[in-house]
Amino acid sequence: MINQKAIGYITANYSGTEKSVLVENRSIASVPFMGRYRLIDFPLSNMANAGIRTVGLVLPGNWRSILDHVGHGKDWMLDRKKGGLFPVPGNPYGTTKQGMRFLLRDIISNKELFERSEAPYVVMMASNIIFNLELDEIIDAHERSGAGITMVYVNAERKHTDCSRLIIGDRGRVQKVEPGCEYGDNKFIDCFVINRDVLLQIIDRYQSADYLDIFEAIAGDFGLIDVCSYEFKGYAIGIFNEKTYYDRSMELRDPLFADQLFRKDRPIMTKAHDAPPAKYFTGSNATNSLISAGCEIQGTVRGSILARGVIVESGASVTNSIIMQSCVIKSGARVENAILDKGNTVPANTELRGTPDAILVVGKNQML
Repeated sequence: MINQKAIGYITANYSGTEKSVLVENRSIASVPFMGRYRLIDFPLSNMANAGIRTVGLVLPGNWRSILDHVGHGKDWMLDRKKGGLFPVPGNPYGTTKQGMRFLLRDIISNKELFERSEAPYVVMMASNIIFNLELDEIIDAHERSGAGITMVYVNAERKHTDCSRLIIGDRGRVQKVEPGCEYGDNKFIDCFVINRDVLLQIIDRYQSADYLDIFEAIAGDFGLIDVCSYEFKGYAIGIFNEKTYYDRSMELRDPLFADQLFRKDRPIMTKAHDAPPAKYFTGSNATNSLISAGCEIQGTVRGSILARGVIVESGASVTNSIIMQSCVIKSGARVENAILDKGNTVPANTELRGTPDAILVVGKNQML
C-alpha cells in the first residue's frame, strides 16, 4: 500500500533540556532503546505502516550515528526510485529551548522538499515522544475536517515540563499551544498533519521569524489557519532526559504496556542485524528481563534490558539496569540501577550501583 496523500518530515535537529553522556556523540533520535531499537525507528515505522514512501529526515550536526542506522531507508521500505528517504540538512546549531521540535528555519531551508511533492498533505513528527498509531486514519480525519492543520494529542498521564499542551475549544479546534502540561491536560505528542499549500504559505509569510518553532510563529493566526485536534487514545511515552529514559524503559518490561507499543499489525521496524540467539549457560539465571540476540548469559540478570552482544560472566550480576551493545560484565562484578552505554567492560569484582532516584549513567567506552 502506497499512501498518495502525504509525505513525511521527521526532525532530529534538536537537543534535550538536560545534558547527558548518552547524547554527547549522538542525537536524541539515534539513542538506543529497548535493546534493539533506536528512537528514530518509531516515527519512521509509523510513516511506513501508513504507506508513506517519501520522507524527509532533518539531520543534526552530529549526524553520523543516525545515518549509519537508517542508511537508505531499506528497512522501512524507503529505498525507492520514486520517493524514498531524503536526509536533509538541519541548521548548524541545535536548541535547548523547551518544546522546540519544529524549528521554522529548518522547514524554510528545506522548502524544495515540499515544493516538489504532489501530495496534498505533510505529516510532521519529532523523535523523542514515541507511539504506534493508525497514521493513515489520522490523515483521513484531517482531510474530512477541512482544517489546515491537525495536531495529535493524548490525555497526559503525568506532569511533563518538556511537553506542550493544547487548549482546545469548540469543534475540536486548537486555540493555543502552551509549554508544559499537567496530569489530565491535552499533551501534544509532536505529531501533526498540515496541508502542503498551508505549509508553503507559512514558509513565505514567516521568513523573519525563522528562529521560532512553527507553532510559536503562527500563534496569532490559529483562527485564520484553522487548527484542528485529534485525540490518540493509545500509549505514548516521552524521552526527555536520563530519568525518563530509564523509567519508560523499565515500564516496558510489562507486557501490558509493551503490547500497546509493539503490535503485530503495525510492526516497529529497525536496522537488520545478523546475530545468533542469546545463549544461556548452565548455572545462569535470568528473570523479568529483555535480552537481545547475541548475548551470553553465564551469571545473573534480573529486571534488566540487555542489547546485542552483551556478556555477563559467571558470578556477575545485573539488576534493574540497561546495558547497551557489546558491554562485558566480568566475573564477580555487580551492576544495579544503572545505564551503561555501548562498549563498556566492567572489571571483575567491581560494583556499579545507583539508586531508583539517582540512576548511575556511564558513557560510551568509558570502562575498558
